[in-house]
Amino acid sequence: MSRIVTAGLVFALGAAMALPAAPAHAEEGTPPLPDTSWSFSGPFGTYNRAALQRGFQVYNEVCSACHSMKYVAFRNLAAIGLTPEQLKAIAASKTVPGAPDAEGNPTTRPGMPSDYFPSPFANENAARAANNGAVPPDQSSLANAREGGASYIYALVGLGYVDPPAGFKVPDGSYYNTYFPGHKIHMPPPLSDGAVTYADGTKATVPQMAHDVATFLEWTSNPEMEQRKHLGIRVVGFLALMTWVTYKVKKHIWADVEH
Repeated sequence: MSRIVTAGLVFALGAAMALPAAPAHAEEGTPPLPDTSWSFSGPFGTYNRAALQRGFQVYNEVCSACHSMKYVAFRNLAAIGLTPEQLKAIAASKTVPGAPDAEGNPTTRPGMPSDYFPSPFANENAARAANNGAVPPDQSSLANAREGGASYIYALVGLGYVDPPAGFKVPDGSYYNTYFPGHKIHMPPPLSDGAVTYADGTKATVPQMAHDVATFLEWTSNPEMEQRKHLGIRVVGFLALMTWVTYKVKKHIWADVEH
């Protein structure tokens, strides 16, 4: 019971002390993050399943060429609304390490739903060689690892790639990005209008794809968020009920004394 009460108190304090969303603290020389609307914000927020599925499509067709997602299993995607048949097809489209052959040589095989997303590179050196010396970060918990979370990811890939101001020198192999600290980023612009074709007919503009993939990466970082909020709401309700019962009992016990 003590764990539940503690969780409820944390939730209640967080909800009571929450202030209107403000742009995250900007690194020196970078603008504040845009005020972006997210379905998962606030104590009652939930993930938009359609956005999650579109965001996964962006990751799978664009981001996975460079970024791993090694802490997410294919079967985990059932939580964003994909069917068992879709999970099997997605897993089978990936190549994962298999059991060694009779001579001990490494083998590969098609993925299964229980497998985790494979890395696009054999090792860190291969990743550096393919990306101008930089290792693309794993995206399993990227939203938690960056100040601003989903808003930062959205701003970086959806709004940040613009022409550098006059006099700003961008080294060869780097690109100017408004929201990246120092503005010099090795990653080329990952998105372009129409880079994917959404199954639900949504127009795949750069801001739309950035918003969707940021939503998806928020989910990969916090897949238990909805359950955590639901538990918090139940605990706060329980605490409110117990407060009312305690008050009524106190009034009953002290009624004769007060009179």
